[in-house]
Amino acid sequence: MAGARELTREVYLVTAEGKFARDYGLAGQIQRASVSIMANIAEGFERGNRAEFHQFLSVAKASCAEVRSHLYVAIDVHYISPGEGARLQSIAEEVTRIVAGLRKAVEKQRDEQRGKK
Repeated sequence: MAGARELTREVYLVTAEGKFARDYGLAGQIQRASVSIMANIAEGFERGNRAEFHQFLSVAKASCAEVRSHLYVAIDVHYISPGEGARLQSIAEEVTRIVAGLRKAVEKQRDEQRGKK
């Protein structure tokens, strides 16, 4: 199973090579977006509040979309091959599914807590 940490590692590896490494703007953006996924999951969890965790998971999910968008740009400008792009897209899509599932579970818990108050 792919995870946010794996996606971040792969993003850093691919942005360290060739033309991608010289495009500081795009490389920095995709790196920050991938790190944001991990950071928001961790920060939201540590808050210890279901409502805040849900919000941080929403931000993490949006960062997954940002990574996928940047990958399309990298493919279109030939920084990465279509095959490499598809491989990274697949990892990013799996992370999105995992975060979405976790978000849904936290949402259910949050709503149950609100109903008990």
